[in-house]
Amino acid sequence: MKIAYLTNQYPKVSHSFIRREIHGLEKLGFDVTRISVRPSDDTIVDQDDINEVNKTLCIISEGFYKITVAFLKTLISKPITLLSNLFYAFKLGLSGERGPLIHIIYLFEATLLYQRTKKLQIKHIHCHFGTNPTTVAMLCKRIGGPDYSFTSHGPEEYDKGNSIHLSEKIIQAKFVIAITNFGRSQLYRYSEYKHWGKIHIIHCAVGEKFLSSEVIDIPTDNKLVCVGRLCEQKGQIQLVQAIANVIDKGIDLELTLVGDGEMRPEVEHAIAERNIQENVTITGWATEDEVHHYINNSKALILPSFAEGLPVVIMEAFALGRPVLSTYIAGIPELVKPKLNGWLCAASDIESITESIIELLSHDPSTLANMGNHGRTLVHNNHNINIEAQNLADYFYNYYPKEQK
Repeated sequence: MKIAYLTNQYPKVSHSFIRREIHGLEKLGFDVTRISVRPSDDTIVDQDDINEVNKTLCIISEGFYKITVAFLKTLISKPITLLSNLFYAFKLGLSGERGPLIHIIYLFEATLLYQRTKKLQIKHIHCHFGTNPTTVAMLCKRIGGPDYSFTSHGPEEYDKGNSIHLSEKIIQAKFVIAITNFGRSQLYRYSEYKHWGKIHIIHCAVGEKFLSSEVIDIPTDNKLVCVGRLCEQKGQIQLVQAIANVIDKGIDLELTLVGDGEMRPEVEHAIAERNIQENVTITGWATEDEVHHYINNSKALILPSFAEGLPVVIMEAFALGRPVLSTYIAGIPELVKPKLNGWLCAASDIESITESIIELLSHDPSTLANMGNHGRTLVHNNHNINIEAQNLADYFYNYYPKEQK
């Protein structure tokens, strides 16, 4: 079955789960065309992502001329349809977060998508994130392109569901995917009950590199790791403050912050302000193998986020047999179980994070290993890319039974 995957940016450092999903579908016989609306603004460091760059068609990178030609070609072949959707895009923009002009640009992008998918005989478009990629796919469908579906991750989609017309996108989609029960409940909020039946759960997943990894003994040193973009919603500033509080209580430890991002200067300032430069290290962007290494060298993963969907790095840490300390938000409690495989704190509560770190470090490696093994079992059962790709394939075939070989 020929399908296209449409994202805002691809490949992207934090979206390895999309690559794994694409590869999982290809192993099952799907012909997947990668399309991104715009080029990634990340520094791509992982070889698997580098390999994806040349496989990906970027709409914006096609340039003004080709996009305009696609629009004019569509106008000639479907004048009434295109003009009616020009009005539709304008109307969406009036109530949208980015205004009518941007939505008209989306329509121009949709005509290029329409012409390319028609040429490649694409049967279906699947989008990741219910933001602008799904807007472009919806407009493409309305001018005669393939049906579409989309995976909603949150939290941005749920914060601004009305301004991105999430309800309209659900209505027009063939089906919709949530990555957690929490995410599905948020999609229910933006859709009428009669549409709930088209909303399904497919978990983000980890691949063989993590699933087949040997579990390394948990180190005796007090080493912790946090993996993620350095930004407000990941809570690294609060984590640095909590680490300093733990050190002030006479407990020696090391924290490795794996990642980079717009808040790096503020995080570095917070580290210097508390004079814990010898205790906290920022690595910058890391490859998947490097993330693997940093997690293995740590007693546990800490992710003090206050806005998430369900972070894939939690699954990766569990797959490597490490317990996780995170927060009571979104889908995280569906995976992190207090006392069984980790700790959950109130988001932004520095005191709670401090106390949980102290409790974590009080446990011997054997206890932490047992907690990590509990998490590893959960990931193998519920976040295995081979299982989740097959589950997604089943939904495609439910809607396109003639495509199943």
